[in-house]
Amino acid sequence: MAEAVGFIGVGNMGAPMCRRLLDAGFDLTIYDINEDAVAELVDLGATKAASPAAVASAAEVVLVSLPTPDVVKAVALGPGGISSGNRVKTYVDLSTTGPRMAAEVAAALADTDIAVVDTPVSGGVSGAVAGTLAVMAAAAPEALERVRAPLEVIGNVFHVGEEAGMGQTMKLANNLLSATALAISSEAMVMGVKAGLDPRIMLDVINSGSGKNTATDGKFAGAILPRKFDLGFSVGLMHKDVALALAEGEAMGIPMTLAATVRDVWERALAELGSDADFSEIVKCVERRAGVEVKPPEDG
Repeated sequence: MAEAVGFIGVGNMGAPMCRRLLDAGFDLTIYDINEDAVAELVDLGATKAASPAAVASAAEVVLVSLPTPDVVKAVALGPGGISSGNRVKTYVDLSTTGPRMAAEVAAALADTDIAVVDTPVSGGVSGAVAGTLAVMAAAAPEALERVRAPLEVIGNVFHVGEEAGMGQTMKLANNLLSATALAISSEAMVMGVKAGLDPRIMLDVINSGSGKNTATDGKFAGAILPRKFDLGFSVGLMHKDVALALAEGEAMGIPMTLAATVRDVWERALAELGSDADFSEIVKCVERRAGVEVKPPEDG
């Protein structure tokens, strides 16, 4: 008999994770406010639920992949939420909410005897499709073992600690580096193009040298040079993650000088591009001021 798993939030990241779980033979019950996204997965074999509580009444393990801390809290603890389900035993949060929200939700769910696995992921939509996400799990060992099977379908599992919030801290550190790499690489690439360099050659040189990073090694060649801007992660979400990282660092008394500057850069991108713009479009903010575009020469 197939193992029953619930999944709430079938957006850019959640949908491909659900497809992998279905392909692996899990009995999947899903919920999302986007009816079209739900319908696509139902066609592949998932069962539609009427609410988060209904998902939590259909499976002992419920995974969520949601956009903001407020949404996570409402889905976990609000009316008709996961805490109202009558079958769920383990709640797995794949979202990025920050350590304090993760700890708050975990404490509230503990009162209803629901174990929590704080498990943000990194690797983007391509990683979700390929099943190669970095899965940063913070939970008691026995709770993690109960959900290891579905987690290993979506990526590589790292046990980063036992307290709820430690996975979030790991994710915020990772996304701060990712946000910084894309922002500074945008400035460097625009500078080179403005000076007359071919961006393709620039990337070849950078990726063979000490400047290589996650933006130059993939994002520019795949999404920016061809002007696709289709990485599947929004400016609004990246701004949220950087702001959360900055707040956590400052709360711990850590100097976050560069992080504050990176936050300001993404705040400007948010104002200029809008929350829903793909985060690779941050390069446009630099391009507009420089009067050039990072793309191959017309004669190339």
